[in-house]
Amino acid sequence: MNIFNTKSVEKLFEAILLLKSKEDCVKFFEDVCTVKELQDMSQRLDVAYQLKEGKSYQDISKNTGASTTTISRVNRCLMYGNGGYKDILERLKEAKTDAN
Repeated sequence: MNIFNTKSVEKLFEAILLLKSKEDCVKFFEDVCTVKELQDMSQRLDVAYQLKEGKSYQDISKNTGASTTTISRVNRCLMYGNGGYKDILERLKEAKTDAN
């Protein structure tokens, strides 16, 4: 069974797509996730960003506190995944450029 094809997960993704502001995101994710889950997700995104910047595993681990196992997993997703990290990192870069 693919967890991403369940009705519950589909409903979660639909709910996330309905969030309209950073404030909405904060309220929703504070209710839905534990502090540790939020820290883990944000750490993975930071790891992905630093990998795209060409930083070494050692530097990334020092900067983020992520284990080499986590860094390796994120790197595999960047290289062979579905493009989720690549897409969102590009959108974040574009949003930052537009804001300046």
